[in-house]
Amino acid sequence: MTSAAYIHIKELCAEYVTPSGLFGQHAQRVRVLDQVNLEIKRGETLGVVGESGCGKTTLGRAILRLHAPAVGQVWFDGQDIITLDKTSLRRQRREMQLVFQNPFSSLNPRLNVLDLIAEPLRTHTRYKKVELNQRVENLLNEVGLSAEFLRRHAHQLSGGQAQRVALARALALNPKFLVLDEPTSALDVSVQAQIVNLLLQLQRCHHLTYLFISHDLGVVQHISNRIAVMYLGQIVELAPSEAIFQAPRHPYTQALLASTPLPNPDSGRTRIILEGTVPSPANPPAGCRFHTRCAAAMEICRRQAPLVHPVSAEHWATCHLLG
Repeated sequence: MTSAAYIHIKELCAEYVTPSGLFGQHAQRVRVLDQVNLEIKRGETLGVVGESGCGKTTLGRAILRLHAPAVGQVWFDGQDIITLDKTSLRRQRREMQLVFQNPFSSLNPRLNVLDLIAEPLRTHTRYKKVELNQRVENLLNEVGLSAEFLRRHAHQLSGGQAQRVALARALALNPKFLVLDEPTSALDVSVQAQIVNLLLQLQRCHHLTYLFISHDLGVVQHISNRIAVMYLGQIVELAPSEAIFQAPRHPYTQALLASTPLPNPDSGRTRIILEGTVPSPANPPAGCRFHTRCAAAMEICRRQAPLVHPVSAEHWATCHLLG
């Protein structure tokens, strides 16, 4: 583990078990993360992009140990959280939090905003009632909501307001690391911009480290210091945000960027169309996992998995074209 790494993920694998079928199908283990190696620096925002089903959300949940990894290590500030017992993991939970894609699915409709934000404080601290109420009000102010929202329930909030409440709850225990699982995708475009600016402001004020998962490449470019591109359970390219958007090296990254609409349709950008669909993680292709959809695939791509090829000091990709 390098000294610069705040979170160090080593050879991380995660699996799901498919249920048995009615007609004799046996349960099957499906590996949705396969040998993921990643470092997240203190205070940075690492964006994670890729098509649906590539393992982005599972990566975030596995880092927080909400999904138990099958193999691998997750070092958080010098401690491997995979080896922690229940008591130690409970203490560690204060340091890392998750913000979900749909705030309404993560907020209990029976609780008002005061109780929603106070819940982690009641669980992990010994605040008295007056202190707890003041802490909740201060958290609301931090995310741009006034005390008048304290007695409202989730159905009385707009999408942006509900996501602000979710952020306030995530910040309640002063965490150091947040996994943001598509926190803007369910919001209107104007509200998305407000939430992204709020996230940047909170990061500066609290010295937070983010793992930002999203389909929206424009949002990822705006908020991220570095970007990891995932395909079928593996990271295929990792680079600073500027390098990803100006000089992507993996064919899959190039195709993702080419699929993003531009304000000027006459910009002259080459359109890359990916043929076929993403293979099933239950039966991934041999060799390079992207070769079934890659226009530049060679014979070696079909039989041998590519190694990591460095492009620059902080930029690498897994592609035989770079060898």
